[in-house]
Amino acid sequence: MKISGVDIRPGNIIEYEGGIWRAVKIQHTQPGKGGAYMQVEMKNLIDGRKNNVRFRSAETVERIRLDTKDFQFLFRDGDMLTFMDKETYEQITLPTDLLGDAAAFLQDGMDVVMELYDERPISVQLPDTIEAMIVEADAVVKGQTASSSYKPAILDNGVRVMVPPHIGSGTRIVVDVYEQTYVRRAD
Repeated sequence: MKISGVDIRPGNIIEYEGGIWRAVKIQHTQPGKGGAYMQVEMKNLIDGRKNNVRFRSAETVERIRLDTKDFQFLFRDGDMLTFMDKETYEQITLPTDLLGDAAAFLQDGMDVVMELYDERPISVQLPDTIEAMIVEADAVVKGQTASSSYKPAILDNGVRVMVPPHIGSGTRIVVDVYEQTYVRRAD
């Protein structure tokens, strides 16, 4: 499906110069002189390269629809991750760097959505938020609570997040997987 260059949105998968790219960030710019354009930061889904491209409104790109399948995360073996197709029970092993920073949030038995292009896995989508336990949190400095100050904490998966002062060690919290930020205290 062809779309105009200015209609690209974050998360769109497009074909550009023979590669498959995901739009990561976009910025619409309308200079005082000349036509408006869309500045798009893209990531190649095959080899991981990043690229910044300007698209004018007259340019069109091919938007690609990926097939999605439900998988379950089984286990981590070194820098390889093993997933199981929930319909056929076939197992597939992928490198950790395909998931990027989100790989730290994988939990055994977690349901994920795998995006496939020509039957080849291109990306793995985790749930937007997960529950995690805080194993270490700095103490609150008295008098620092006048403003909404956050303090660093380390989760049970080793990821550092900033949490409100009232959250202590041993507390279960909900974390945004892709932003790596505190959302709320877990119920």
